[in-house]
Amino acid sequence: MLGKHKVGLLLAALLVLALALVACQPQTAETVREVVVTRVVTETVVEEGEQVEVTRVVTETETVTEVVEVTAVPEMVEQPVTLRWNWGAEPPSLDPATAEDSTSIDAITNIFMGLTSTDPVTGAVQPGLATEWDVSEDGTVYTFHMRDDVPWVNYDPNTGEWSVSTDADGNERYVNANDIVYGIRRSADPETASPYAYVLYNIVGAQEFNSGEEGFTAEDIGVEAIDDYTLQITVKSPAAYFPAIAGLWTLMPQPQWAIEEWGNKWTEAGLIVTNGRYGVEEWIHGGSLNLVKNPLHPEADSVQIERIEGVMIVEDSTAFAMYENNELDTQNLPLPEIDRVKADPVLSEQLVNAPFPCTYYYGFTNNKPPFDDQRVRAAFSQAIDRQSLIDNVTKGGQEPATSFAPPGIFGAPEPGTVGLGFDPDAANAALQSYLDEQGITLDEFNAEGITLMYNTSEGHAAIAAAIQQMWSDVLGVNVNVENQEWKVYLQTIKNETPLAEMPHIWRLGWCADYADENNWVFENFHAEESENQPRRNCVDDTCTEVTLTEFDNLVKDAQLSQDPAEREQMYHEAERILTEVETAIAPIYHYTTVNMVKPWLTRSFAPVGGDQIYTWTIDQAAQAEALGS
Repeated sequence: MLGKHKVGLLLAALLVLALALVACQPQTAETVREVVVTRVVTETVVEEGEQVEVTRVVTETETVTEVVEVTAVPEMVEQPVTLRWNWGAEPPSLDPATAEDSTSIDAITNIFMGLTSTDPVTGAVQPGLATEWDVSEDGTVYTFHMRDDVPWVNYDPNTGEWSVSTDADGNERYVNANDIVYGIRRSADPETASPYAYVLYNIVGAQEFNSGEEGFTAEDIGVEAIDDYTLQITVKSPAAYFPAIAGLWTLMPQPQWAIEEWGNKWTEAGLIVTNGRYGVEEWIHGGSLNLVKNPLHPEADSVQIERIEGVMIVEDSTAFAMYENNELDTQNLPLPEIDRVKADPVLSEQLVNAPFPCTYYYGFTNNKPPFDDQRVRAAFSQAIDRQSLIDNVTKGGQEPATSFAPPGIFGAPEPGTVGLGFDPDAANAALQSYLDEQGITLDEFNAEGITLMYNTSEGHAAIAAAIQQMWSDVLGVNVNVENQEWKVYLQTIKNETPLAEMPHIWRLGWCADYADENNWVFENFHAEESENQPRRNCVDDTCTEVTLTEFDNLVKDAQLSQDPAEREQMYHEAERILTEVETAIAPIYHYTTVNMVKPWLTRSFAPVGGDQIYTWTIDQAAQAEALGS
């Protein structure tokens, strides 16, 4: 049975088409007008007794009736407010339980709604599905009080109709506490293989269940629906940042009935059931992902942009050409275009360049020779001239990074106070020490074949080429550079990949999910409780067994501590161990936003989480004028 809120968008579409056809039909009309007619008249007159023919010109006014064809002026048909957007790549997943990359998270942020949200400018935690929450005196029990007016909806691309999902009895489904209980349990289920399951590990029983520990089931996880709109989550230890974690996609409600009916296909257009401000209008894999405003959402009136036409252009130069041709409303600025744009009086006004809480880094595969030796990792890190890279390649005013978390993150060290900077002498000494111990020459070292890999992007390619040259100039090392498409790349650099198939060095960026070092050092690099992509302290090739070291103990203790000063001190030391003592990674720079925005678009750059397009606005008249329509 269809819900009472079904919207007849198909009828509206047909009506618009009919109006357009009527407006364009040729019409006929009669017109009556007076015209001046000039004739030459010959008359016979009598002059001096003789008949004579006389010719004269006569001017007369006559009334004329004409039938003319009149072309009707087409009526103006209002178009939906549309953002032309570039996802930059194919989103690997629209499933909140399995998403891990920024492209997927941008989409999920707009089609789903979590317990909490963040301010799109400041990143401060604010209500979402939960209007308020209480914390027990010991800080271990969170009680979320939820709103009851957010429906689960489905958009039918064939008819253009929206409908509220219904249960077997025909009752409309509204998001409730049980949907979040199901979502958290599904994300923690090892069979789901959620790459972000580790963010749940402070919830009682979640880590044990996710790790397959004997005797633990989904029911042992500390999440409970007290009633339909009251949710209780019990954590192992107090964590001031937990309300921010509660809003992450991994903890979002999930539609159990749709997932059970459609399996892995449940996120496809026409099948997906969502609860956010947008739904999926069309998803052509590898081509486009279009979103359309959800008119059934209780906050629909606050959403001004009605459609998101999203392409998947990987090449920065192609996407920027589309931007300049007014085919995209906002777009990252390619590295080679920065100087031209800054010098252009029009384009420079559209450039947004400001600090952004992300870090660009190279990870080392810590258990793959020769990078299983810290001296080799240190040599490669100290041979990178970060400031030269920024001045000559990225040119976006980025901050050189020697530690992982950027300024503005709680617990992050001051830039330059921790980690290994550019030091050619130290780099060569470290590499030579390794060569001497191994009893090999530099030529023999090069013969082993070092590989750097990045996901396909012109910007990443330019950075890789510059650093490849630095390694050659400083160390005399030859490095092979390879790239892979984003979705494939994410799978390649997981620590389940056979070691022989792993590159020695790989590129990633990390942006804040919430503004605490726990999100940076613990959730990325703890040997046992994170993805641990550098494969720190791995006992076997695929990292199924690890040993814990001082770094792991520090970040775990910092997670549990309730003393801010103590936590800050522990994080500084953890960053030092990560980047100096172990040199598990080579931080390169802290991001700035280097983005182009059309004058008619007002947008934010979310400091944490995905971009909240539902808060953006477009001056449609200015956009239409620029497009000539």
